[in-house]
Amino acid sequence: MIISDPCVVSLSWQLSDGQNRPIDELAEPVEFFFGGDDLLPKVEEALAGHAVGDELQLHLEPEHAFGDYRAELVCFEDRKLFPEQLETGMAFEGLPKGHATPDMPADTVYIVTEIYPSHVVLDGNHPLAGMSLRMQIKVRDVREATPAEIETRSLGSSSITVLGSVPSVAPGSLH
Repeated sequence: MIISDPCVVSLSWQLSDGQNRPIDELAEPVEFFFGGDDLLPKVEEALAGHAVGDELQLHLEPEHAFGDYRAELVCFEDRKLFPEQLETGMAFEGLPKGHATPDMPADTVYIVTEIYPSHVVLDGNHPLAGMSLRMQIKVRDVREATPAEIETRSLGSSSITVLGSVPSVAPGSLH
């Protein structure tokens, strides 16, 4: 079967930055909905027309991946607004109630980048924002999408977020 909208593709990949430093490897295949919300548009564009066994090498500039890094999406919030069990790398949908930065977007996933006794540094950028990426993708399987998958335009079950738009939100989200 040839990859075309809509279908489900099973992929494995190696992801590195623009200087070929490894970022992620998906050795075991994972399924993604093709023609919906699971993959970046440029990744879908490259996969279209390919079949099982095909291998692709992509170079994605930030504007085709996760956008430019935006310093205005970094903020500092009072440590008291967060759960006691807080770790660097945790993600929260939106800012906590009582936050001090009202101009920050409410519908953004914020990642805890630093924790201090008095405050927490939050970053609303995707972890790969501002980076050029290189991908080596292998198509492992292609199948027809089910009516339910077509309706939702996503498989929605994958914990893999590198090719999607935002990181997973940690349990205990602030909202």
